[in-house]
Amino acid sequence: MTSPVTQRLALYFRLVRLDKPIGILLLLWPTLAALWLASGGVPDWTLLCIFTLGTVLMRSAGCAINDYADRDIDRHVKRTAQRPLTTGLIRSWEALLVALVLALVSFALILPLNALTKQLSIAAVLIAGSYPYFKRFFAIPQAYLGIAFGFGIPMAYAAVLGTVPPEAWVLLIGNVFWAVAYDTEYAMVDRDDDLKIGIRTSAITFGRYDVAAVMFCYAVSLLLFLAVGWQHGLRGWFVGGVAVAAGCAVYHYTLIRDRQRDGCFAAFRHNNWLGAALFAGLTLDYWLG
Repeated sequence: MTSPVTQRLALYFRLVRLDKPIGILLLLWPTLAALWLASGGVPDWTLLCIFTLGTVLMRSAGCAINDYADRDIDRHVKRTAQRPLTTGLIRSWEALLVALVLALVSFALILPLNALTKQLSIAAVLIAGSYPYFKRFFAIPQAYLGIAFGFGIPMAYAAVLGTVPPEAWVLLIGNVFWAVAYDTEYAMVDRDDDLKIGIRTSAITFGRYDVAAVMFCYAVSLLLFLAVGWQHGLRGWFVGGVAVAAGCAVYHYTLIRDRQRDGCFAAFRHNNWLGAALFAGLTLDYWLG
């Protein structure tokens, strides 16, 4: 028989989406890429561990905050109606406490790092914490999500170099376009529900141009990533990784062009492989190029 403590921990596990690691990976790939680029392909293993664990913790904290903000909305959306906070299995104060603890542990991880990284981490927390409320009034909240999901990029550069060069902001802009692409696919799953309850998403804002907008955002994101890598002298393996990622984007088009829920959700989940292709090409070029 499962103990009450184990049952509670299982609910917290679901609250922070550790049973659905796709969100962690979508944050991790750009952060790792930034670490590799900033360090010339030889990242410090201590930094690698700090940023990997910090990504897991902050994504988990973000999920708890998001569910708190959307606790009265999620019950009206088919995909989110059974989340533990929405169903009352977890209370609101518990979600806030979980988010606070995770954020504090994440901040403790970066205490050994320089002052600029700490300052950027505060901005990252504020952005992540405010994101859930942007969908109330911002026409394309996915762009703000891209900033939140990509803020590990300037933090990684700051941790390695002690400064944030222009290329880090170019990568962040590229991440914003990538996030708009994959989260529009995600929003296309919930579009009917979101229209009923008045939530604003890019899928609604783009309207009948949603598929074209997704493909445009993929193209801009990949071109910006290619430009930064090219500036670093990366060629064969790196360009191959970008080409594979472009192939993933084309595959996503075949999944979303009919705007069916299952296809759109499959395209969203497949972005893990797009990010993995970019990172694999980057690392292989440093090691073998």
